[in-house]
Amino acid sequence: MLTKSKWSRHVSLSSVEQERWTKVLDSQCGVVSNEQLREFGLSQDFANAQIEARRWQRVLPDVYAVFTGPLPRSSLISAALCYGGPWAVLSHRTAAEEWGMLPIAADSPVHITVPYKKSAVSQLPIVQVHRSRAFHHIVAPSEPPRTNREDTVIDMAVAEPTPAAARDRLVQLVGANRLAVWRVQAQLEFRPPYRYRKALKQALHLLAGGALSVLETEYLRNVEQAHGLPTGKRQAPFVVDDVVLWEDVVYDDSGVRLTVRLDGRQFHETRRIAFRDRRRDNAAELAARARLTYGWHDVRTDPCGVAQEVIAVLRREGWQGMPRTCPRCSA
Repeated sequence: MLTKSKWSRHVSLSSVEQERWTKVLDSQCGVVSNEQLREFGLSQDFANAQIEARRWQRVLPDVYAVFTGPLPRSSLISAALCYGGPWAVLSHRTAAEEWGMLPIAADSPVHITVPYKKSAVSQLPIVQVHRSRAFHHIVAPSEPPRTNREDTVIDMAVAEPTPAAARDRLVQLVGANRLAVWRVQAQLEFRPPYRYRKALKQALHLLAGGALSVLETEYLRNVEQAHGLPTGKRQAPFVVDDVVLWEDVVYDDSGVRLTVRLDGRQFHETRRIAFRDRRRDNAAELAARARLTYGWHDVRTDPCGVAQEVIAVLRREGWQGMPRTCPRCSA
């Protein structure tokens, strides 16, 4: 493990400057920029000598690690921010990782955003540089500095290769992280993305209707809406064993005691979840509730078949509506 004492090796400074040097390097995980070296009266030649002696290593142009060996992720993040300059902030996937929205991808570059007119360019595979004209409105007070949650999910969506993928990504990230839809909407209106605007607005419309995951969105769009089914209530609370559990879709507002569960997992990860779902099934049976369960494969590959099953139960339970066929039904 790197220690503070290592920051001070081979550097001769006054006691006051030595303490400041140690604090800078400790806060930046052993990384320092050329500009910071000059603040301590250290030259480019000094840095080159340390590199030639294999005491330091160059990470990016004008950015050094004052130790050798592999760089931990925290040092790579500090190096990317030093390279981008004092205005640089983490963004896109890196910001999403720091917010806990996505798992850390060790092979992904560190994404940073800088003001539009700054000159930093990407240095792959270490750092990917983005620019923003609305820079001062997208940054959250955080350490390390990063884009706010709303702009992070928008950036992630815009980075997708197709409009459909962008829509699904926004639904997934906003739903999974319980972000306020109105805040995302406000940022979209304030800083309209350069592409996928229609798809992102559609995603927010779906989220406003209660769809909290891509699977729920697929069900809402391709099963309910495409086939003229009544719009179910999303995330409906039910008390089981004095604990509030949430059902994905219920049709009680249409006069039908039907629950539809959408399970994106291929299997239950823990005994606790399996036990919870068994108790929920038993509670539904005791309450004389009809219930259907569908996974990702069902909804994505055969939405018409899913719709026909839901319609059959709705009809059996007394629904008098008029469903319709969709273009896929006759394909």
